[in-house]
Amino acid sequence: MATLTDIKLDREFWKDYLSAQTSQLPHLNDVEDVTDRVIRVMGGNPGEMQLQGTNTFLVGTGKARILIDTGEGVPIWAERLIEILKERDLYISHVLLTHWHGDHTGGVPDLIAYDSALADRIYKCIPDPGQHAIEDNQVFAVEGATVKALFTPGHAVDHMCFLLEEENAIFTGDNVLGHGFTVVEDLALYLQSLDRLAALGCTIGYPAHGVKIDNLPAKLNQYIRQKRAKEEMIYKALLENMTNAGRNAAGSKSALSTGEIINRIHGNVPQHLLRSAIEPATMEILRMLADTRKVGFTMQGGTQKWFVNRRCKVV
Repeated sequence: MATLTDIKLDREFWKDYLSAQTSQLPHLNDVEDVTDRVIRVMGGNPGEMQLQGTNTFLVGTGKARILIDTGEGVPIWAERLIEILKERDLYISHVLLTHWHGDHTGGVPDLIAYDSALADRIYKCIPDPGQHAIEDNQVFAVEGATVKALFTPGHAVDHMCFLLEEENAIFTGDNVLGHGFTVVEDLALYLQSLDRLAALGCTIGYPAHGVKIDNLPAKLNQYIRQKRAKEEMIYKALLENMTNAGRNAAGSKSALSTGEIINRIHGNVPQHLLRSAIEPATMEILRMLADTRKVGFTMQGGTQKWFVNRRCKVV
């Protein structure tokens, strides 16, 4: 069994995360025919959490196309989309939104401004007023594309992925990215969703951020292993602290704050990355461990502090 010192030296997660945020990300064309039935249109919103920007996709081979996601409302996205629709004499039959986050739904008003008929063609798992609900396993079809909705919560409560049957491919939304790892709201649900996607055996992934995933099974396995490894790191940090404190009672020196846990695993990290990624990721795992009663928490001076539940076995 690895010691906490060994875990500190294993910075694979931290290096992967940082590498995904650098300017060394591969270039993605503003508009690209990824395959003969999938056109990627970039959202024009590159950033630390959006990578090269939000990927939106036109799917099909005929004049009618399914649009997956709408970017965050940057005007250049609508300009690019409208240009490709006019150049190729295409129209949008359905607008499928993977989840509610603004960098996926923000372009909806621009779509409606372009064509008011699109207001009645917008689908989301938990729909906004005037939108249609997406049901799990619901099928949307146009010439050359059969798209099946997959309810895959975890990153967001309403997250949907979409299976493209003709390519044995999945539009993974924010559940699986082309680079690095995603942020999760509910880790237990998220891991269930990853297991569901893995069971389908699809080979290709079209993520909402980053490059096309050519080996989706390997990427899913990497995601699952990374989350489980991080869970083990956090548990062992708490367990080692309890051991060093002489197995004091809960609420004493055997408890660590979230910040103290992060410091023991990652050392000092930049504040903006701490707040935007590391702290939320750590909290999601602590909540899952608490739900399974492997850890508990106490309040000390207004700070939430975590400790190992000694009645449970080691992870």
